[in-house]
Parts: sequence; structure tokens; C-alpha cells
Amino acid sequence: MDLTSLRAVIADLRSLIVPSRFERAQQPEPGAIQIGLRTLQGMRWLELSWYADAPRLVQIPPPSKIGSESTLAQQIQHGLSQMALIEIEQKGFERVVKFGLAKRPGGPIQKVLIIELMGRHSNLLLLDNQNKVITLGRQIREHQSRVRPIGTGDFYVAPPAAKGIEPNSNESFHSWKERVSLVPISLKKALQESYQGISPSLALQLAHDEDADLAKKLLELPVLEVSEKQWHHLYSRWCIWLKKLENESLKLCFNGPTPFRVWNIDKSKLTTQTNTSISLDLGKYYRKNLDSKKLNQLIKEVQLKLMKLKRNEAANLLEQKKLLTKTEESKIIQDKANKLFSLPSPNKELIDKAQKLYLKAKKLRRSSPIIEKRVFHHKQRLENIDESISFLEELSTNQWEEDKDKIERVSELKQELSEYQISTSNKSSNRSVKQEKKVPQPLTLTTPSGLELQVGRNHRQNEWISLRKSRKGDLWFHVQECPGSHVVLKASNGIATEADIQMAADLAAFFSRAKGNQQVPILMVLTDHLQRISGATPGTVRHRNSKICWGDPSKGIKHIKA
Repeated sequence: MDLTSLRAVIADLRSLIVPSRFERAQQPEPGAIQIGLRTLQGMRWLELSWYADAPRLVQIPPPSKIGSESTLAQQIQHGLSQMALIEIEQKGFERVVKFGLAKRPGGPIQKVLIIELMGRHSNLLLLDNQNKVITLGRQIREHQSRVRPIGTGDFYVAPPAAKGIEPNSNESFHSWKERVSLVPISLKKALQESYQGISPSLALQLAHDEDADLAKKLLELPVLEVSEKQWHHLYSRWCIWLKKLENESLKLCFNGPTPFRVWNIDKSKLTTQTNTSISLDLGKYYRKNLDSKKLNQLIKEVQLKLMKLKRNEAANLLEQKKLLTKTEESKIIQDKANKLFSLPSPNKELIDKAQKLYLKAKKLRRSSPIIEKRVFHHKQRLENIDESISFLEELSTNQWEEDKDKIERVSELKQELSEYQISTSNKSSNRSVKQEKKVPQPLTLTTPSGLELQVGRNHRQNEWISLRKSRKGDLWFHVQECPGSHVVLKASNGIATEADIQMAADLAAFFSRAKGNQQVPILMVLTDHLQRISGATPGTVRHRNSKICWGDPSKGIKHIKA
């Protein structure tokens, strides 16, 4: 968030939340605080983030109640309780915003909440009326910064001024050009070093109104190679920018050489309409992009973990199969021992050798069932890993679910891998973990005749809908001989029609590794005929008395969209 977009947000917020009453603070993630303010029009929520990758001040839709127990949130909650926001201040071209709060509108300011948006140096601070720091987002020690170490109890000192001078709309073209072209460096660097408030994004917007490539080419030019025509073009846009900034006539648009901009916009391309606000639209923009980034990182992390688990299990399975092959030698070894005892007059040495061979043959025979169990165990784990891969593939490719919901689903899958695939904790600790888990939330749809239909999106949800919450008469669906989700049709609540059964089969086909096929064979079983496999991952079942029906994956997605 650069100076220009920050000014647009502040102008927007002044009309929306000044005055207002502070009601709530919560910290949903490190580096961000969400603040609820009560206005005459209702509750407004702000998000103040000092996270280095995306420091920002935006308005957000009402968030989930997460993070109110954090120390920072509690300190802000206690410090600002029942106080009124009466002022938002931002001076010059610095990205430092101060929120002044008093006991009542019109009273003296008692507390000041400051957000400093300066890249990796960003921070959040709460000050008292003596300008002392009550609490802050991150303590800055002396070994971290010799310029401005700051902590709880210190007097607040403003950050050092930015490089360059403040832009001035009264500056002439010749003076402006002379200042920018004084040092023989690139145009982009010259603009940023000569004047305050010039971000890389603003430099691109100044260079060209639409084309990012043309803007980059111009900015990469050394100042001595910029033509007179280009200088005049740039200066005219410079004047427009300053005029818009001074008049606060800023609007939001998501086009041009940068992802968004707030000045010099064609009214026909405006994003913000009369019923929305710049601060709220930017809040949604940041949340969408941050969720997308977080989701991609989480998916890659889980993919790497699954691939590692699969390699380990495949290696363990191969080792056990080799051991199982060796057990087949027991008969050959015993025959050798029999031949030694069959000799006319075996000596003591031959008898000892024969006895050792008998013992070896016996040991191999006894180990055979144990190794077979291990082979089954590793095969079962590989099937479970393949099913987890199927869950992850469906989550990463579907277009019908919001990123924030996908993040929750992938996080649940990641937790399952830790608990059920590579867990090393003892049984008592496992029990305590299970007690703290949230109730599974499977995907739930309604069939044409009004019956409930549940789809498991991970192992715990499969277990939940198939074994724990199923009732006599419910129908279970799963793709045949392929990883996929469990689908349960709640036929215990009414009579299932052919359309209901077909919908369940289509969804079982869609939520499977076979979703690329036109027709997929689906097992249909009464949930009474399901049995959990002891010691296996949750959701692993055996069944009897199954029937085969056919599912169409392309119809499955239509059911979801409907």
C-alpha cells in the first residue's frame, strides 16, 4: 500500500468512522489486528497489518471471531474500551497514520493508535496521552535498529523522514526536470530518490495510463536518454496526480499498468460505486490475494509431505515383500536338514548343522504371517495416502469454493497427516488431541426429493458420515477400486428416489480420482454393512452386499453449482 492508495483509504474512512465508538479488537494472525468500531450506520471493521509482505490499512467485511485471546488484542481491548475515535491523522508524504481516541466526541485525546506502513519496518503502536508506548506489534531492540529502538514504556519517536523532498504542485517543469535528471541514473530510481511518496507502483502509473510494458521501458531509461516529449508527458501526469491528491478526488479501479490505482481514472472504468467504498474494496482485494498466496503455499507444503510419506511407505512395502519372499525358502532349508539326518552315519558336526537349519526354517515359517500383516499394513497406508492425494487434488482444482474455505480444508488434511500418518505421540496424548478437535463439517447438499446428502472431504469426515453419524437405512457410495470421497445419502429420513441415488453416484464419481472419465462404476452399500478396519486410518472401511451403479462426474459439478 503506497502513499496514494493510503490517502484514498484515509479520506474514505474519515467519512465512514469519524466519530465512532471502539468495541472490539482481535488478532486472527501474526502481524495483523482487526478493530470493530460502532457508528450510527452500524459496525465497521478495520484491518491494520504490519506484516512485511503486505502492510496495509483497509476496511473489511465482518470477520470471524478469531484471535481475541491474543495478548496484543487484549491490551488494545483494555486500553481502548468504550473510547471514541475522533480523529484520523496522516501528515505529508509519510505512511504513518494516527487514530486519536477520546472518552467522548469533542473531548481531549487520551489514546493514540499508530500504524506505520513502511515495508519490513512496519509496526503498530498504542500510546497514552503522555506519548508513551502502552503496547506495540513488535518490540525493536537496540541490536535490531540503532536508529530507533522502541519498546513498551518508551516515549514514541517518529520514524526517520523518507528520502527526497515533498512533491509540490507549484514547482515548475524546468525545476522538476532539473531535480529528477540531476544524477545520471534510471528514470524510476531518479523519481523515487528525488521525491517522497513515489512508490514503484506510482512510478508505473505516472509513466503510462494502460500499458505496463511501455511504462517499464520508459522507467528503465537513463534520465539523459529521456526525450523532451517524454519529459512533458511525465510532468503533465505528475501535475494531475498531485492535484487529485490535494483535492482527495480519488477513486478505485482495478486496471492499468498495476493491479489497482486510485487516480486519473476513466469514470466508465470505475470499480467503486456509490454503495461501496475504496477502503472496503481494497480490503477485499488484499484478502483475496493473501488467501490465494496462503492456499498455494499450504498446498505445496502438503504435497511435499504426501510425496515423502508415499516414498517411505513404498520403500517399507518393498522391504517387507523381500522378507516375505525369503520365507518361501523354509521348505528348501528343511529339505537340506532332512538330507543331513538321512546320511548313514552323520557326525556331531553334521547334526549341529542340521539342527540350525531346522531352527532357521521354523523361524521363517513363524515370521511369514507377521510379515504378511506388515505387507497389508503398508499397502493400506499407501491407499490412504493416495486418498489424501485425491482430496488435495480436488481442493486445489475446484472453482466453486472460496479460497478461505479451501485453506480450512487443506489445514484439516495437513493436521490428519500429522496425527494419523506420522504421529509418534503415545495413545493418551492422542486421546487428548482428539477431544479438542472441531466437529467435522462435511459438504452437505439436498437431493431432488429433499433428502440430505453428505460428502466427506477428508478421512475424518469420511469416518464421521459413514460410521459415526449414519443410521439404519442410509446408503453409502464410493467409487470402485479407486481413491475418493465417501458419500452418504440419508435415506433413513425418507424414501430415496432414483434421482436421489443418481445424484449421490454422480457426486461420488466427481469427488474421486476417476473424475476425468465419462462414466464411473460406483459401489452402493447400506451403511449397516460397513465395518471399520481396526488400526487403520479413520474412514477406512470394508463392506459387504454391495451393488454397482454408474456415476457421471460432469453431472456432479452441476449438482454442486445448483
